[in-house]
Amino acid sequence: MSWSGRSTGLLVAAMVMSVAACTAGGGGGGEASCANLYTYQDGSYLDVAPHAKFTLGKKLGVATQTPCDDTGAQGESEEPVRTATAYEVDGISPEVAIAIGDTAKTATLFAVHSGKEVPSEVQKLIDGS
Repeated sequence: MSWSGRSTGLLVAAMVMSVAACTAGGGGGGEASCANLYTYQDGSYLDVAPHAKFTLGKKLGVATQTPCDDTGAQGESEEPVRTATAYEVDGISPEVAIAIGDTAKTATLFAVHSGKEVPSEVQKLIDGS
């Protein structure tokens, strides 16, 4: 194999490793480790549709953003913990979906993160947008 063939192979291998480092571990679901993931009470919620239309319900409390871990847990994260307000989504249980934002105007739709498909109630909102 020529030198250019070997260097191309090395470049491709480096690119594959780079992509693999930014995906969720174990599940192979292709989600980035730096996904927009928040915790509220005992649940984890993933940003599923930033432009979905929904009606905001009452203010629930504080949601905390999960720090980005794209280094494979090598050292402490220097990223500060971010919090935002969690709101009820009208007609959907907070165990299924919530809206999260700094204000009611900036709140976006988040669905419970179970590693499976988006819950059907949430999918209806996404499809209707």
